[in-house]
Amino acid sequence: MGLFGQTTGGDSSSPLLPFYQVAAHTATAGPSAFISNRKCGRLIPRCLLLLFLLFFLMLFSSTFLYLPDISSKVQSVGKDFLVPDAGGQSHQIRRPRNQLPMPGHDHAATGNEGRIEGVLDGKVHPADENRGGEEGVKPLDGPVSTSTAAVSDVETKRRQKQIVKMMKHAWDNYVAYAWGSNELRPISKRGHNPSIFGRAKFGATIVDAADTLYLMGLMDEFKAARDWIASNLNVSQSDGEVSVFEFNIRYIGGLLSAYALSKDKMFLDKADEMANAVLPAFDTPTGIPYAVIDLKSKKSKNYGWASGSASILSEIGSLHLEWAYLSKMTGKTVYREKIDRIRNHLANIDKPKGLYPNYINPQTGKWGQVHVSMGALGDSFYEYLFKAWLWSGKTDSQAKEMYDTAMMNVELQMLKTSKGGLKYFGEYTNGRIEHKMDHLACFVGGLYGLSAPYAKDPDHYNMMGREITRTCHESYRKTATKLGPEAMRFADNVEAEGTRPNDKSYLLRPETFESYFVMWRMTKDPKYREWGWEAAQAIETYCRADFGYSGVKDVYQESPIPDDVQQSYFLAETLKYLYLLFSDDDVLSLDKWVLNTEAHPLPVQNPA
Repeated sequence: MGLFGQTTGGDSSSPLLPFYQVAAHTATAGPSAFISNRKCGRLIPRCLLLLFLLFFLMLFSSTFLYLPDISSKVQSVGKDFLVPDAGGQSHQIRRPRNQLPMPGHDHAATGNEGRIEGVLDGKVHPADENRGGEEGVKPLDGPVSTSTAAVSDVETKRRQKQIVKMMKHAWDNYVAYAWGSNELRPISKRGHNPSIFGRAKFGATIVDAADTLYLMGLMDEFKAARDWIASNLNVSQSDGEVSVFEFNIRYIGGLLSAYALSKDKMFLDKADEMANAVLPAFDTPTGIPYAVIDLKSKKSKNYGWASGSASILSEIGSLHLEWAYLSKMTGKTVYREKIDRIRNHLANIDKPKGLYPNYINPQTGKWGQVHVSMGALGDSFYEYLFKAWLWSGKTDSQAKEMYDTAMMNVELQMLKTSKGGLKYFGEYTNGRIEHKMDHLACFVGGLYGLSAPYAKDPDHYNMMGREITRTCHESYRKTATKLGPEAMRFADNVEAEGTRPNDKSYLLRPETFESYFVMWRMTKDPKYREWGWEAAQAIETYCRADFGYSGVKDVYQESPIPDDVQQSYFLAETLKYLYLLFSDDDVLSLDKWVLNTEAHPLPVQNPA
């Protein structure tokens, strides 16, 4: 079928075709479709010339007399009018010749073949009524807009749709085999409840995935998540100790994001309930919270393995976005007071060589072991300094000054360049550098890119964003699976490679894709989209199971063993960043939204 339902076959009785098909159709059929060659053979050359002229006269007049009136349609069509829509075999996923087919890949329609939804002018735009199909996607009842955001081109649109299919595969199997559990084991088809969430089934994946479902226009799925949260997410049902940090970035952050997007106050009320439940962890002489709390007994403590039973820098420094927004939305000043006390202590304490060590004692307020990293234990502290300034509408000058100074000193003490020219941040311990960078630190490329326009030396920050992101991409490129290792090392004969057993896993992590997304938005260099697409295909090839997605234990093996865990952040972060990478800039505009360290978007306050 052609546009407007016309048949595109060679029958001369068929209705006339739209413009982009007319030329191809008549070029194939030629004059013989209108004049019999057998009759023309009996005519003298002069008659042939006359008939030839008559033919062109008829063809010219039919263009004006018999074409259908499409003027009303032309006003409403977009850029797909002159280009057929993506679909069919010619638009299947393109794989390099040496890449394995995607297991379980299906090119059938998924109900997501209509317009691509997004966020325009700070408002979310879910799918329209044409997005039904077999998934039955419908806009949620409530205060949302009905406009849509188009993707730049057909290929990018197709890639974005594939990410939505990946989300559906992850979500549907979680629903089928682990509903209510914190995470899914996709190989053994059962729930997974890691200790960071306590012993109860607390629906971490449901809360973490809700805003991604909303952004992708999967409204039936979002409503199912919303209903479970309303009925089942209760602090009174918790059992055991939970991580204050994970509870904040996943639950409180996820609930606040769902509220900001949907304006459903139930989410705000639940976030308030969750934050109130962990307040006892802040009852220390310094106001620096403990790492874990038993939500029933209200007893809290730090991890036994932490230096001197200290609190962790990345954990105490990754509360500001959520608690500042929660305080503003609820009018409860207690949340703002807690985070301001932490910030002020960190701003005023002496710092060795201007660095922020990863361990700090909540009783004395003093640093523990002088270990500094941009990866595990340190990472999101630096992220939240800059993002707190952005979120405040660029008014939180304390946060910006702390960020600028911290990044300057980290570069002076920890930035290294390998023999092959790759830049990386080593880990600093008592004046010595370990030449290792975690996958967790791969967000730093995007952080540099995001903050470059506001830096004293924007060119330097842009360069750092490009170079750190390139290093992380190189760690992916060097593996058999094209997935990145958990940690990369640098030595005489090693460049961005995991060399120890614990280095070699891929846990469905998002940090590299976060940098691809931000660097694409800030530079428009197409390589970031290509790198993201390479990674998406690698995930499909090596992480996709029949019943979800699993991490793998060794990215350097051509047939890696799965770890049988579909992390909740895979739905919250990894797939969200890939989706946004293939979306236009007005889909979750970085001028109007700030993403927390779990990729939960919060609206910027009074954006310029």
